[in-house]
Amino acid sequence: CINFLLSTAQHNVFQYLSSRLSEYGVTPAQYGVMSCLWRYRDLTPKQIGELLHLEASSVSGILERMQNNGLLERNVDPENRRNIRVSPTQKTLDLQPAIEKIILEMNQLVMEPFTQEQQDQIRRSLTVIGNRELA
Repeated sequence: CINFLLSTAQHNVFQYLSSRLSEYGVTPAQYGVMSCLWRYRDLTPKQIGELLHLEASSVSGILERMQNNGLLERNVDPENRRNIRVSPTQKTLDLQPAIEKIILEMNQLVMEPFTQEQQDQIRRSLTVIGNRELA
C-alpha cells in the first residue's frame, strides 16, 4: 500500500529531524515556517500555508507557538490593516546556518543508499505525488 510506505518513510525522517531540531527548540513544522521566512522574509499566514500545503488552523497554531518562543513577529500590514505580516526575528536568522546544516545532513543520510539518478527520480516522484489532486 503506497500510503503505508509513504507514511513509514515520512515517520522515519520526521523522528530523525525532530530529535536533531530539538536542541534548538524547533519542531519540523516550525522549521518549515522558518525556511519560508528565510527565503521571503515577510509573508502573510495565508502565503505560509500555501507554501507548506497546510490548513489555516494549523498555520495559526504553529505561528502562535513560534511567536511565544521569539522566533517570529506578527505585525499589521501598513498597506492593508486587515492583513497580518509575519517576519523572522534575529533569533530565527541566527539559527539559519545551524538548522540548514542539519537539513543538509539529513538529506544526505536519507539519500545515501541511492545513486544520483535514483535520488533525482525519488525527488521527481515525490514532487508529482505531492502536487497531484487525488480527489
